[in-house]
Amino acid sequence: MTTSTTAPQAPTAEDHRATLEAAVAAVRDRAFWSPHPESPRAYPADEGAAAFAALRDRRFPLDDQPGTTGWVGGEVSPYGFPLGVAYPHPDPDLLLPAMRAALPAWRAAGPETRALVCLDVIARINARSAEFAHAVMHTTGQAYPMALQAGGPHAQDRGVEAVAHAYLEQTRVPTAPVTWTKPQGRREPLTLTKEFIAVPRGIGLVIGCNTFPTWNGYPGLFASLATGNPVLVKPHPRATLPLALTVRIVRDALADAGFDPNLVALAAERDGEGVARALALRPEIRVIDYTGSAAFGDWLEENAQQAAVFTEKSGVNTVVVDSTDDYAGLLANLAFSLALYSGQMCTTPQNLLIPRTGITTDQGPKSYDEVVADLAAAVDRLLADDARAAGLLGALVNPQVSRRLAEAPALGEVALASRAVAHPEHPDATVRTPLIVKLSGDQPACLSEQFGPITFAVAVDSTEEALALLRRTVREHGAMTVLGHTTSAAVERALVDVCLDECAQLSLNLTGGVYVNQTAAFSDFHGSGGNPAANASLVDGAFVAPRFRFIEIRRPG
Repeated sequence: MTTSTTAPQAPTAEDHRATLEAAVAAVRDRAFWSPHPESPRAYPADEGAAAFAALRDRRFPLDDQPGTTGWVGGEVSPYGFPLGVAYPHPDPDLLLPAMRAALPAWRAAGPETRALVCLDVIARINARSAEFAHAVMHTTGQAYPMALQAGGPHAQDRGVEAVAHAYLEQTRVPTAPVTWTKPQGRREPLTLTKEFIAVPRGIGLVIGCNTFPTWNGYPGLFASLATGNPVLVKPHPRATLPLALTVRIVRDALADAGFDPNLVALAAERDGEGVARALALRPEIRVIDYTGSAAFGDWLEENAQQAAVFTEKSGVNTVVVDSTDDYAGLLANLAFSLALYSGQMCTTPQNLLIPRTGITTDQGPKSYDEVVADLAAAVDRLLADDARAAGLLGALVNPQVSRRLAEAPALGEVALASRAVAHPEHPDATVRTPLIVKLSGDQPACLSEQFGPITFAVAVDSTEEALALLRRTVREHGAMTVLGHTTSAAVERALVDVCLDECAQLSLNLTGGVYVNQTAAFSDFHGSGGNPAANASLVDGAFVAPRFRFIEIRRPG
């Protein structure tokens, strides 16, 4: 264990300086940029499959983590088989002091060295993206192409983005000592040497989610680590493997750079054990990142008073359909958005607000019933082939989603029934197509999140009523995304006003290859932090700055 507060030089630092500079430029100009190739050809699937197979049915290699009291596991792939991986179960009374002891040398390293070491970690993770893809696929139910992109380079991009913001926020003041001189007229000037040190708050706790463990976990992990905080990673018990792999790689990279690997550790738990609640109230935990249900997110915000708490919770994502000049494009774009990963994304549209009197299109007027029927037909066409459907839908992540989907037809009139899809490689996977249910705007079902492949086609009296319902929904229940379709400048202005008033991210008239439930690192903000769906945005300065404070040391000059 490193005990000195003298910062060692990371041996690979210079290899990542250009990446740091490019990332800082990207978050400033918001142009497209990524340090990671997106093409599947860059990540050999066979190598990833072999690496994943080698992890199964054994203890995960984290024997060097202190405070282990036993081994836990129990993950079952949504594709129908147990993973058989066991993880160290920690004693916080032993693990947290070891993590806290690692902080002084990491703090002394300074913002630049910390950023470069973090980028080295992410580069190592990127080199194993195919392995991560299999780990993500078989813990979340994502289809392999999505698990590779969202769980691999896209998640890694969000990590780099967090590092860039952390570096920017910590270097807003000089990182080297400065001389301060105040003239005193005929007397000698007053002179001081001033040093400004970015001081971390303490141990960060990352509480992982079942659906996007890396994509949602990396921003908080790397924002905390790059600002000097040790990080304890508490994965969802059904999706431990991707974050355990991450912790192993981080620990190895820290040790190679001359730092104590106990700066990052894993807190695995048994399903239903409730470790997160106990850890969240520990005085050593000073930063918390959480993705999951509103109930536990609200509890964290109310009770973990000793920590800066960043949450992404549930919300009701809404589409206002007023008019379009590309009806076919609208239908195709929406159908893909509803089908992708079986609607198990926090950004998937749920409520489609459509006037009862219909909408104007480039194909002539379309009634409410016609729009709903045409959308149902577009979904059917997209998913007609089971092999293609399985590659887009993935598998339902857990039994709760299956139960919710089974109960949803009773909420209204079914416009498109969900059907079972036979997966060509995994016959035991639970694969279901989206369900579309007709509702009226005054029915309460549309005012709560129905996570999964469930869509409500909500009939409203007018576009004005749609805007009012949108405002109420975002204000009371939150939204990660809002989508509007209109050819009217006045309606567009009204949509913008609602989203500015209620702090919701808005997309307009998406009819091509960009979808409302996808965001790009370094350019798009994921969530706003300004409505009940999330108190944080990935990634902005407000997500990073509360993780540290500047401490000033003054000496006579």
